[in-house]
Amino acid sequence: MTGTNASSTHPPLLPTTEEDPFNRLRLLRSRRVGVATYHRLLAEHGSAADALRALPDIAKSAGVSGYEACSEGVVSAELKAGKAAGAQLVMHGSPTYPASLYDIADAPPLMWVMGKTALLQKPMIALVGARNASSLGTRMAKRLAEDLTKAGFAVVSGLARGIDAAAHHGALAGGTVAVMAGGVDTIYPAENTQLAQDIAKHGVRLSEMPMGLQPQARHFPMRNRIISGLARAVVVVEAAGKSGSLITARNALDQGRDVLAVPGHPLDARAWGCNLLIRDGATLVRCAEDVIDALTPVDTTQEAPATDLPEAAPPERSLRDIAALHSKILSRLSAAPIAEDQLMRDIKVTATDVAPVLIDLELDGKITRHAGGLLARVV
Repeated sequence: MTGTNASSTHPPLLPTTEEDPFNRLRLLRSRRVGVATYHRLLAEHGSAADALRALPDIAKSAGVSGYEACSEGVVSAELKAGKAAGAQLVMHGSPTYPASLYDIADAPPLMWVMGKTALLQKPMIALVGARNASSLGTRMAKRLAEDLTKAGFAVVSGLARGIDAAAHHGALAGGTVAVMAGGVDTIYPAENTQLAQDIAKHGVRLSEMPMGLQPQARHFPMRNRIISGLARAVVVVEAAGKSGSLITARNALDQGRDVLAVPGHPLDARAWGCNLLIRDGATLVRCAEDVIDALTPVDTTQEAPATDLPEAAPPERSLRDIAALHSKILSRLSAAPIAEDQLMRDIKVTATDVAPVLIDLELDGKITRHAGGLLARVV
């Protein structure tokens, strides 16, 4: 199952002497400046220094008085903490920035990285799944990770307990990347402390969050977009119906990545999300060869250059288009179930267009499925 929104953005020019990490970090850490605002301000003002000078006037025009950008002391302290932890600040546009992230619209402007940064240019496969994973699930994740690294891929995951940890363990010798929801120097959960230390020595830990930040619930969906953005494909090993792993799968679809899933027993709640993905078009995975066969052929013996672009990017789907399709589907559905193919005929969309949107609405609890491929609106 492949998404339909993969914007291909050429890497920007490298920063000049004026456009240093200090100003960029200060801009990003300023109040009310998120990823999208950061990129827009740089595009409009040409440099982080000019954007910082313009911020108070921009805030004032938006009705925010007394606005001040992030203080220089806060940024100095973060840079000092990064240096003490042995982390490297990687900027959007630098040679060490992962080439795959240039494809996503909300690419992180800056990331703290610990470990072997060369791994960030290798082709990656994401392995994600349940925290309360079964013994079979963790064995499957570890085997997939081992075999994928032997085939030349790095394995990316989120350093959570369960499937994530098993994937990192399996890929440790061959190359693994852990994307963290908090600061790159803040290990969560604590039980993965040794694993995190091993990854920093033999693989890569990275985060877009400030040094020392304890992860909160809202940080994990943001982390998930980086996991899927780094990867050529996302493999879900075990996932419940409303698992965070399905958010990663949804991100992957929106980013134009392949989504694959390992099937499970219908009576096992941990397999419900994977079986749902497969029913809706995700590639069924039995072994690493299934993952590799589902991908476009790639030379995994060389690092991917930052200028590599897909031969034919899928058509971009804007957030406005997605919202319009959400509304169209919900306006057509009611408490009385109708067939999915009837819905597609009524609103004149293809299965490829509607599948990820239906998953989105299911995860939001707005629609439900019934036996026989019937859909109904939750009222």
